[in-house]
Amino acid sequence: MLFENQSHPHDGQPVLEKGKPLSEAAGTVILIHGRGASADSILSLYKELELLHPSVQELAWLAPQANNHTWYPYTFLSPTDQNEPGLSSGLKVIGELVEKAESAGIPKEKIVLAGFSQGACLSLEYAAQNPDRYGGVVALSGGLIGEEVDRDRYRGSMKHTPVFIGCSDYDPHIPEHRVHESADIFERLDADVTKVIYEGLGHTVNREELEHFRDVLKKVLER
Repeated sequence: MLFENQSHPHDGQPVLEKGKPLSEAAGTVILIHGRGASADSILSLYKELELLHPSVQELAWLAPQANNHTWYPYTFLSPTDQNEPGLSSGLKVIGELVEKAESAGIPKEKIVLAGFSQGACLSLEYAAQNPDRYGGVVALSGGLIGEEVDRDRYRGSMKHTPVFIGCSDYDPHIPEHRVHESADIFERLDADVTKVIYEGLGHTVNREELEHFRDVLKKVLER
């Protein structure tokens, strides 16, 4: 088993930080790593985005570490109960970081939820289950979680939050149809959705996706 028998296996794991401290930041990026990766590895995106737009240094970047480097044990297309307690624990970690940012005086409209692969799936799932006006949601190779997309699970309004979902037309982990289904849900939740399917990209991140990420961050910095 990847997780011990506990309700919150990711509790107490480290959270790495880049950029400004929360108390001084113009906004916050909560950055979630993928399966088998680490908080340190996902923060390489900070360095790439810093080259594209140096002002991202004015944001507080928070990257939590998953227990055993895995947020949930099976594919995101599995029945959700098979991915417990890791799935609920990962969503709770994001919620705790959102609350931490708000307690430091940063409103949701200046909080960006972002991630790659498992982290992208968690970011999308958290936002769809907790709709509000965020600074943005950036999903790099991900989709909503579950064997099927349950439209009745997601109710409320994202209040025109910018949501970017980028993925390959052939990704061994993320089927294209789930990307489309996820984008449809966010459109129903009143998000401003940008969905891009890249031909032959594979399970990785390209420069254009980073440019979309940068554009989301620019809007937060300009608010």
